[in-house]
Amino acid sequence: MAKESFDKEIQFLRMLSLAGGAYSRQQFADRLGISVHTYDKTLRNLKEMVTVLQQDLPAEQGTELSEWLRYNYYESADPLLLFLFRAKSLKETESIRLTLLLTALQTQERTAKDLQDLCSEQMPADSPLPDEKTIRGDLKYLEEVGVILRVNERRPYRYKAANDLIDQLTDDQLLDLYDYVDVIANTQIPSVQGYLLRDTLKKVLRKRGFNPEATETHRYKYNYHSRILDEAHLYTIFGAIQQRRQIRFLYLSPKKGMNYTSQNTNPLFERESAGTSDCILPLRVVYDHQYGRWYLIGHHARMGIKKFRMEGLTQIEEGDAVEEDKYAEKLKQLEAQMKNSWVTDTNRAVKVAVRFYNPSRSGANFIRERVEAQGQWGVITEESDSTFLYEIEVNEIYEIKPWLRSFGSSCEILEPRWLRKQFIAEWKELRSYYESI
Repeated sequence: MAKESFDKEIQFLRMLSLAGGAYSRQQFADRLGISVHTYDKTLRNLKEMVTVLQQDLPAEQGTELSEWLRYNYYESADPLLLFLFRAKSLKETESIRLTLLLTALQTQERTAKDLQDLCSEQMPADSPLPDEKTIRGDLKYLEEVGVILRVNERRPYRYKAANDLIDQLTDDQLLDLYDYVDVIANTQIPSVQGYLLRDTLKKVLRKRGFNPEATETHRYKYNYHSRILDEAHLYTIFGAIQQRRQIRFLYLSPKKGMNYTSQNTNPLFERESAGTSDCILPLRVVYDHQYGRWYLIGHHARMGIKKFRMEGLTQIEEGDAVEEDKYAEKLKQLEAQMKNSWVTDTNRAVKVAVRFYNPSRSGANFIRERVEAQGQWGVITEESDSTFLYEIEVNEIYEIKPWLRSFGSSCEILEPRWLRKQFIAEWKELRSYYESI
């Protein structure tokens, strides 16, 4: 799939999952900045993706696109939108060729020449036949990602599927591993690789006669399906950070309501881009658990430290490398500015003092436990049997404010005074909503 196409599919699926049937075809296309014809074509491509990815499954295990977009969580344990990663960056011929290679290596060891002959025999008639260089490139890629192993050190090299770990596990051990991966994939960040591993284990269990869905005893509510899509950018960005490279991209601010803009490849239909082209040195990636958002923070040559919501990044490309000393200098500058950041804020530090009220009933003190777990570097001081103080110096209050507000009547703002007045005004406004009519 072309890089631009993948950007489009990401934003298309994000809107499809979050908005559901709220938009008409024309409204959906306008929001994405594409034509209705492109909308129909993209939807058709997504349906074909689902069909191709499940072509080896029996009919009862297949899934229509509409099933991937169900809102009843307990009828579908698989996370929404994950299937796009299985098709990411693979052309149709690559997908067919890699499938043939992996299938052949499951049963016996083979050389590159053997695999080339096999592909030539089994490739569809309308697909180009691969040469030996292409097959060797595929084998190198599969070896690098750990899917296959080279079994000898002398030419001609022979390869086999890397199934030793799975094959050596007993049924009970495999079920335990599946349960563990299921829990970790649903609770850790990032999670896409865990879900892909879980899918592989599902296939192995089915081959052994088990039904993974029937043995599942837990369900995990996935509140932010769309953040899985943003993980597509993580590996490109982390690679650029490791190599100390700049990245270029087109940024579409989520505040502007435009989710996607196509590249101007046809001069007859060229138009002004709705986004902003940027080039930065990526320094850090931050995940905000409260809102399910990824942030990219980097250094801009003209504007210094800049922050971007990951969902607005499109058309990402690697740029020039920078010297290690320069990178270390910019990273040190960022760490100094983010020393007191609740999430990503780099503005001036403010001291916040809060009085928390313990629950009146006996049992677990969930207020205290939550403050201890989520309060970061804040200091807790005992005040009385019913209250305790919490103090923290944090960059601005905009990121910590929703957290404080979520405690409701169990939280009283003491400092700063202007924040206390804001909370008083907010609670008065809420109270007015419940006054008798």
